[in-house]
Amino acid sequence: MLTPPRTVVRREAGLYALERALQRRGFRHVAGADEAGRGACAGPLVAAAAMLPEGRRGEIDGLADSKLLTPASRERIHDEVVARALAYAVVVIPAEEVDARGLHVCNLAAMRRALASLTVRPEYVLTDGFGVDGLDVPGLAVWKGDQVAACVAAASVLAKVTRDRIMVELDAEHPGYGFAEHKGYITAEHTAALREHGPCREHRFSYVNVAAVSGRDGRPPRSRRPPSVGPDEPMERSGAAGGTVGVALGEQPRPSAPVGEDVVMEGGVG
Repeated sequence: MLTPPRTVVRREAGLYALERALQRRGFRHVAGADEAGRGACAGPLVAAAAMLPEGRRGEIDGLADSKLLTPASRERIHDEVVARALAYAVVVIPAEEVDARGLHVCNLAAMRRALASLTVRPEYVLTDGFGVDGLDVPGLAVWKGDQVAACVAAASVLAKVTRDRIMVELDAEHPGYGFAEHKGYITAEHTAALREHGPCREHRFSYVNVAAVSGRDGRPPRSRRPPSVGPDEPMERSGAAGGTVGVALGEQPRPSAPVGEDVVMEGGVG
């Protein structure tokens, strides 16, 4: 049996090159998935999946990693993705579920649910950074996928805009924290508000900085504590408070970078 020739996709070939290469191999419906809010210590974790049509209709002017776009550009591209996508889905995981199940477990579960909710079944799946199992279709975890694959970038915009809108609504419900400005990420203003007011119910008590000001000796409320680690579903382990501000207990911190505000807050590097 002859082995098919290897497909090489170069980064400089552009944002649509990976999907076009997969489509040439017979995978017409390529879906991408990404999340927003992983690094925030307040508000939900939001995951999205998107499947763009083949050809020119699937090319959206200015589409890029959501963290590298201005808020106005994100809103415009969000609306274009919604209008043009063959299918899209958004899943919102509240802060208390992040505390109860663990950040990484929620991250993978949210992307899995978003992909499973697509009204057009994908033939291939691209995810940003983490592989997602249990999909019944082939897939690939792509490092910095939101800067490499158009469908992943589209999903990142859907997730980011949805989450930003939620945080603006939460700002009205919980004035004094500045959620509309920093969207729940760790800024000097958010840190000062946490110290002054203590955490609200939208904060993630499993994060070091929230645990430190909660008055609970570094432990989240009992209803939010993750269960014991089982053999079938690895959970993130909670540890004593301490370490890096804004990092979920048990998760390794990401280095900061001298780049745009959204990039820093999301933990990405351009």
